[in-house]
Amino acid sequence: MQTIKSLGILGGTFDPIHYGHMVAAECVRDAFHLDRIIFVPAARPPHKDPEGVLDSRHRFNMVVLAAQDNPNFEVSPMELDRQGLSYTVETVASCRQLYPAAEIYFILGTDALLLINTWKELDRLLKLCHFILVTRPGYRLNRNDQRFREIPDYLWKRTLILPIPGLYISSSEIRQRVTEGKTIKYLVPEGVEKYIVENNLYQDEEGTNA
Repeated sequence: MQTIKSLGILGGTFDPIHYGHMVAAECVRDAFHLDRIIFVPAARPPHKDPEGVLDSRHRFNMVVLAAQDNPNFEVSPMELDRQGLSYTVETVASCRQLYPAAEIYFILGTDALLLINTWKELDRLLKLCHFILVTRPGYRLNRNDQRFREIPDYLWKRTLILPIPGLYISSSEIRQRVTEGKTIKYLVPEGVEKYIVENNLYQDEEGTNA
């Protein structure tokens, strides 16, 4: 059994998961030589209206399909199994218990960074892990930008920045394309595309189908 010395956590709603998520995970794994990337689909995202999010069962199944061909990827149901809202600090703490000797990195994008001051127990979270911020190539993150003025210095000290190939794909765009009957081939893994079709997901006008 492989000893896990370093792992990355990629959490999110994954509604649905797409190639942008996969590229970010693999680039982080490769750049920082991580032993494993764990995808953690959120059961009840605290920042989103639950009525507008696809049932967690479907979202989890799609992530499993997307990750199945990469032996360095793992999908965890820990947030689905946990009661209440899905908080990152609780997820990272659970991973810390499972892998007490591992260095843990939480992967996030700029949009998540802008909301990070609203996250539960941020101080505790920063003691449990480092952050890896993925950005598009050529993008220079200016810490003096007004959008980042509320982010504390101690968070920047725990954050690594990695430019990754820019795939301008969003889950909301995919949902809208499905609703409009447009192709999503090459935007999502083939297994995910088939799952969406077979389960008639995202067919209603809101783009969701529980």
